[in-house]
Amino acid sequence: MQKKIKVGIIGMGYIGTSHIEALHRIGFVDLVAVTDVNYELAKKKADEFGIPKCYRTIDELIADPEIESIHDCTPNHMHTEINKKIIEAGKHVFSEKPLARSSAESAEVLEALKKHPDTVAGLNFCYRMYPLIQEMKVRVQDGEIGKVYLVHGSYLQDWLLKETDYNWRIEPEYTGVSRCVGDIGSHWIDLAQTITGSRIVEVCANTVIALPTRKKPLGQVETFAVNSNAQYEEKKITTEDYAGVIVKFANGASGVFQCSEISAGRKCFIDIEVDGAKASFHWNHEMGDRMWKGNRDEQNVEIMRNPNLMPPEIRQYSQLAAGHAEGWNDAFKNSIEAYYRFIRDGKKLGKDKPDFATFEDGHYIMKITEAIIQSAKEKRWIEVC
Repeated sequence: MQKKIKVGIIGMGYIGTSHIEALHRIGFVDLVAVTDVNYELAKKKADEFGIPKCYRTIDELIADPEIESIHDCTPNHMHTEINKKIIEAGKHVFSEKPLARSSAESAEVLEALKKHPDTVAGLNFCYRMYPLIQEMKVRVQDGEIGKVYLVHGSYLQDWLLKETDYNWRIEPEYTGVSRCVGDIGSHWIDLAQTITGSRIVEVCANTVIALPTRKKPLGQVETFAVNSNAQYEEKKITTEDYAGVIVKFANGASGVFQCSEISAGRKCFIDIEVDGAKASFHWNHEMGDRMWKGNRDEQNVEIMRNPNLMPPEIRQYSQLAAGHAEGWNDAFKNSIEAYYRFIRDGKKLGKDKPDFATFEDGHYIMKITEAIIQSAKEKRWIEVC
């Protein structure tokens, strides 16, 4: 029997729990330890999920000789320091996005990786791991829709619509130069680049701060939780609630997308369309098991996810029979499982091409994000460099 990969998680908030649940669905990994700055929370999660070790400090978990790979599920401002520590300890690392608060910070992490070329470093851009996104990627890059002309879509949410809605992501010292683009627009950017196989190289953007002041609760509020705290302090807001972005790709395609955290009724609305010389593909996250193909001279087609009709490299990401809906939890698990298959199979970054997002991908998306913010401030096109 093959030896299981021993894993630890740093950070037991909303997203850390999702990592626990995903890891428990992957048979060849073994989650052996967790930690959080809130030790009581970490101990509660360890007991709830039957995790044998719960460390009081990050350094103790990183130093555990049994652990081969560590997940960084901490807030943005902690990513650079923690990911560097993990890399320098000679362990594999799977981090939540964004990679850092700025491209200067993410460049530091890439420098640390250069000294540890055998380290596998993955980033959790999980939406790319929906089976139909992987299928769209293969079809587009195999030329099925011809030369790509346009890429367009959106990522809309409403969880920060009210002035009493508050989260650490609002504050630039924690989230970085961008909030809406960095947090959710980055997912759309990753989808567009993944599907087309081409990078965004130039942007022209408009950003909006719809609520220039917000009421910050004096107590802590978990991400996506309803805030019932009656005591607040007024905070001036400097991070964007909305962005509209025109983009140009290296392959000559053009596009536009918008992202919003203030669109009432939109909980996690992601859509992306790729228009080519022969046909178009469109995918909507809320109907993630279906994909639309648009044609000029024949009927349009709705494609249902069907593992029996997928090539093997895509079928591995589709566990349920056609008609049994797969969703976010499954794509999330696919992202992590693709990362661990890469490790299990002895593959090397730089030599073998992964389906999961890498730290290099995350660093480039940080540069796109900064270019978008710069463009909005200077009201002009900005090259990504």
